[in-house]
Amino acid sequence: MPFMKGKAPIRRTIQYLKSGRLELKKQVKIFSVNYNTFGDHHKGARDYVFWNLPQIQYKNPDVQVITFKNMTPSPFIRCYFENGKDIIIDIDSKSREEIDGHLINVLGKSKELLEAEAKMAEKQDNPANFGYGCAKPCMCTIPGQVPCPAVVPLPYHMRGKYKYQKD
Repeated sequence: MPFMKGKAPIRRTIQYLKSGRLELKKQVKIFSVNYNTFGDHHKGARDYVFWNLPQIQYKNPDVQVITFKNMTPSPFIRCYFENGKDIIIDIDSKSREEIDGHLINVLGKSKELLEAEAKMAEKQDNPANFGYGCAKPCMCTIPGQVPCPAVVPLPYHMRGKYKYQKD
């Protein structure tokens, strides 16, 4: 399997990508990380980019994720919002777990919102369903179906009473 080659191939599995905890708010449109590939105070940022950035990209498909390497003396994360404003988060000398926890508090969706979205996702009704509690109360309301027998009587050849009764 070619996706299991390279450095830490576990990062490419669906199970690992789904296990990310950070789901960004709807207002976030661009997520950029600035760090250096050398230096001890950039180690947490490097680890965060290596381990957590694929999860962020998977969980937030509408957000553009950018990394800038070796362009800054201190590591930081900048998020741009849809209204044109931005926020800068300092991640200097922080570990990967500290960065993740801080981002969840500042930019992540609340637990109540995540639970409500999960409930709405699993409650998807099939448009073909009809009856009590569904969008369509009777099959006769679906275009192309036989009208309701209470309103328009069925033809004799469609009624079992006349079809199967042999005198």
